[in-house]
Amino acid sequence: MKIGVLKETQSSEKRVAISPNIAKQLIGKGFEILVEKGAGIASLFKDSDYTSVGVVVKNRGEIFKESNVLVKINPFDDDDLKLVNKDQILMSQLYYKSQPELMEAIAATGATAFSMDAMPRISRAQDMDVLSSQSNLAGYKAVITGAHEMTKIFPLMMTAAGTIIPSKVLIYGVGVAGLQAIATAKRLGAVVEATDIRMETKEQTESLGAKFISVDNTGEESEGGYAKEASEDYVRRQKEAVNKSLFQADLVITTAMVPGRKAPVLITEEQVKQMKNGAIIIDLAAAQGGNCALSKMRETVIKDGVKIIGTTMAPESVSTNASELYAKNMYNFFMHLTDENNAFKWELEEEITDGTLIVHEGKIRKN
Repeated sequence: MKIGVLKETQSSEKRVAISPNIAKQLIGKGFEILVEKGAGIASLFKDSDYTSVGVVVKNRGEIFKESNVLVKINPFDDDDLKLVNKDQILMSQLYYKSQPELMEAIAATGATAFSMDAMPRISRAQDMDVLSSQSNLAGYKAVITGAHEMTKIFPLMMTAAGTIIPSKVLIYGVGVAGLQAIATAKRLGAVVEATDIRMETKEQTESLGAKFISVDNTGEESEGGYAKEASEDYVRRQKEAVNKSLFQADLVITTAMVPGRKAPVLITEEQVKQMKNGAIIIDLAAAQGGNCALSKMRETVIKDGVKIIGTTMAPESVSTNASELYAKNMYNFFMHLTDENNAFKWELEEEITDGTLIVHEGKIRKN
């Protein structure tokens, strides 16, 4: 089986789907790996790093022509699909619930497509979960970016000139990114509070030394391990419960996303007006519309003295580590899907295969 690794074409993307180390491991398992010229440069992986472990580096057209499987991080676009043939298998994050037109375009090629962002949240799929591996890095980097942007330090500091009180950090969403943000902010000495629609995250929050802002829960819960969209009543009650902490916070990090839907607005323009002068909001949900009503993807907005940074963080700023983790997820996924002869098993009823296989031989399986 020939696995073709394509260079990402989105302007801000620096990651690559397979690192040299993982390519070496796949080759050791009997796979052939083709990598597009320059695919890993932005992640500090030179073409020579790939060729030294047995990878064949080729141009884009040759990758499409010769590969059985094509792997990317971001969705295949129209230009990609013009080069795809019906016998090929595509693997990337497809966000199929919010991109039905893309699924139809893939189906029209006759190809098969797996969506890496559709990985079930079950224990045996954890080592294949690209959303978790990338979010972990995003949570860490969000705190570091916030620390850089603030005009204050995080920890309590006692000096001969006086005592500096610790900064206050508020985190919306206690998933993978939120938990890493809590842990990082606590290590740096901040006073940390967090809130989430999922009451099961209260214990996780408190185990890291942060305060969980509780909202009376009348039926809101997670769905398949992911947060689901909250009711209007819950959103209203959450704002009331969180406002005091929001208005006192020096740094706010928002991470709340619902698969296949626009991110919920958790901080309104009116709330921003009441925040501290100089406060920072890092909105990790900006790509899905943003948790702050004023967020703009890859832009910094200053409103009423509050700086709002819209970003996805991990792929933009820690591409070496992000690529390594994504590649390991891909390796584990290949090991799960294939047999000892490196052929796909096509166990369509199996939970991981069923959850991620969106298009099979030109037919859309999931909407």
